Amino acid sequence: MSRAHLVLGCLVTVSLATLGVAAPAAAASSVDYVALGDSYSSGVGAPGQTGLCLQSPNGYPGQWVSRNAPRSFTNLACGGAVTGDVRNLQVPLVPGGADLISITIGGNDAGFAPTVLSCQVSSDAACAQKVADAEADISATLPAKLDATYAAIKAKAPNAKIVVLDYPLLFDTSSSYCGITGMSLAKRRVLNHGAQVLDDLIKARSQAAGLTFSDVRDEFTGHGICAATAYLNGLTVIPPQNSFHPNKTGYTYGYLPAFAAAVS
Repeated sequence: MSRAHLVLGCLVTVSLATLGVAAPAAAASSVDYVALGDSYSSGVGAPGQTGLCLQSPNGYPGQWVSRNAPRSFTNLACGGAVTGDVRNLQVPLVPGGADLISITIGGNDAGFAPTVLSCQVSSDAACAQKVADAEADISATLPAKLDATYAAIKAKAPNAKIVVLDYPLLFDTSSSYCGITGMSLAKRRVLNHGAQVLDDLIKARSQAAGLTFSDVRDEFTGHGICAATAYLNGLTVIPPQNSFHPNKTGYTYGYLPAFAAAVS
């Protein structure tokens, strides 16, 4: 299936009724909220994924909606999305009156998933080289892509508060052992460094664009893959797309508080 078909399948507007969420007793908010971005915003890794874009009500956007009952919720986030997909397929469908937008984007542009999967089966040295190559590509090509994407969102919804969230460091490194199928400590450290490079760039470019940046790394500290209480899925066979994405707990106690704090 092509990325274009995958992303087009996610371009749907979701109401509170279709989410199966009852509005709280308090008066509904006057906020018109739009979720943009990739799998970390569509909710991949959590239960309840549906459609070509693998949207789940247990991702952080759906959980925020269930707690706050905004006036409207437009979910355009799609698993597999890159910055170009956000600009060309998601932004055009953002309602002009949107006043709150969230986004995670950049991980797929950086080739983060293939890098992690490659490290799963390669040597420590080969993994380190793969991550180094990805970091070089991130630094060379991603800044302009992020700048163009943030500018497109601002142009479409000039009055919206735009919250940019980054990605957690995937792995716990407090122990050298990570299970029989787990990665070596050296691989986990180098992959975390790659994620750090990506996150730092997202922070720098979003702040340069005048957007609200919210860092999820603190919320995930101590809860990486291999930790006793992990907020992320390790390598998952069924369903495979859950691999290296937050689980429901990660969205609830990692992404949701980071987003809510930025909104308040």
